[in-house]
Amino acid sequence: MSGVELPPAMPVAWRALAYFNVYRFLLSALFVSLVSAGQLPAPLGVHDGTLFSVAALLYLLLSLAFGVFIRLQRPRYLFQVITHVIADLLILTILMFASAGLNSGFGVLLVIAVAGGGALIPSRHSIGFFFAAVATLSVFAHEVYARLSWYDYYINHTQTGFLGIAFFVTAFISYTLAGRLQQSEALARRHATDLANVSSLNEHIVQRLQSGVIVLDNTLNIHLTNAAAARLLGISEHSTGNSLSAMTPELAALVKRWRDARGERSVTFKAAAGVDIQASFSRIELAGVTELLIFIEDVSTLRQRAQQLKLASLGRLTASIAHEIRNPLGAISHAGQLLSESTHGTPEETRLTGIIVEHAGRVNRIIENVMNISRRDQVVLEEVSLGEWVSRFSEEFRQRNALAEHEVQVARQETPIAVQADPQQLHQIVWNVCENGIRYSQHSPLLTLHCGVKADTDRPYLDIIDTGPGIAKENQERLFEPFFTTNNSGSGLGLYIARELAEVNQATLSLMNPAMNKDEPLRGGCCFRLTFSRIEQHHTVF
Repeated sequence: MSGVELPPAMPVAWRALAYFNVYRFLLSALFVSLVSAGQLPAPLGVHDGTLFSVAALLYLLLSLAFGVFIRLQRPRYLFQVITHVIADLLILTILMFASAGLNSGFGVLLVIAVAGGGALIPSRHSIGFFFAAVATLSVFAHEVYARLSWYDYYINHTQTGFLGIAFFVTAFISYTLAGRLQQSEALARRHATDLANVSSLNEHIVQRLQSGVIVLDNTLNIHLTNAAAARLLGISEHSTGNSLSAMTPELAALVKRWRDARGERSVTFKAAAGVDIQASFSRIELAGVTELLIFIEDVSTLRQRAQQLKLASLGRLTASIAHEIRNPLGAISHAGQLLSESTHGTPEETRLTGIIVEHAGRVNRIIENVMNISRRDQVVLEEVSLGEWVSRFSEEFRQRNALAEHEVQVARQETPIAVQADPQQLHQIVWNVCENGIRYSQHSPLLTLHCGVKADTDRPYLDIIDTGPGIAKENQERLFEPFFTTNNSGSGLGLYIARELAEVNQATLSLMNPAMNKDEPLRGGCCFRLTFSRIEQHHTVF
């Protein structure tokens, strides 16, 4: 039987051929066993017992050899099927001749051989009819030889004819069934492929989710965990099969309380990694088995989303208020200017009029900033040579603020850098940050503008570094919030507007720690980095 053992990854067609060979092996082993035991029943071998014994042993050896070739899958499949069936037909005809001819019942075994061969042949081939023809010719040749040799068993030509018809009918039925079977197999393979693709896609989606996902069984063993859950809980991504209690006892205790109807469906706790986590529990039915599903969210991310929604609503409200204030403010400012031009006012009135004009102008600038936020979607991206642009900007900034050349320095790498941005909005972004920087800088150079390209991400950046005292840690999280300022004379909108405009220009504005900046040796109180999106080529010359 070792010749018919199947490798686990054998294709379906080869497995079917192997099963057919198992039938051949069992049939031949039965004949050989009966011959060896001397218990061969009539009519088997009644005409020529020696020929029957030799043919049965040859049949057994062929089945073992066929098993080896099937295991090796050499030679090719179609050749093996034809060889196997022709061997079956010839040897069964010999066994029939050694017995009582058609009366021995071997005609049924020939029908089985024809049917098996027709089922194993692919539907696009009609070789099954060839098997029927070979079987019919073998039976007729046997009958003719028996008559010419004057053997003493009964010869029935009518039975031979009907048997030949049976061979062709069997071949036709096998051909039809084989076609349908192969269509079903092809459909099953397509469904299996689609199912595997969907499963792979689902796994990929689950792994890429920003929310953590954990699937547990009723014993709280982990069936699935994605990368986000592993990161938030501080556990291994390859924790499938482990107990949740061993990986994160805090979460396991909360799940048990919820499962026992003693806890809430959504809870917040601090994970071992020190992150505030919000976990939501639910039950799912998979193949009749109840499993537990846990969704995990970073509370800080939820708070940021809520803050963003709050700021967006605040921005729309502020823009509408600013629009309504602008007209009366213009009238107040105009009236103040007219009063300041009057020659009949007292010095006290002149001073008060100056205060009106000054603060009306300040309020107008705040309103303009707010209106700029509302017009942030009006952006036209162009390719800008960052080195040339920074040089022109630094020159303009020095002139507008009456600064010496050494007070605003430009540092840049030799390689040309090209970025995509709206030039006007880029000017406003950098201007707001630079104005914020010189307000706090304490020694020369007041500002350093450094442009380069990150080696790891290939993204261009512009660093704006001042020499001020830095920003307190408790103020860094609120740095880009609207109307947040530590300067009594500031509006608190400069950095907020700069970041908003950076986002619509596909860039990011962030506060960097100069001591951690390894791209260049510059140091300062604060370093604001404007990181641009990567473009395919940086070919613009300074």
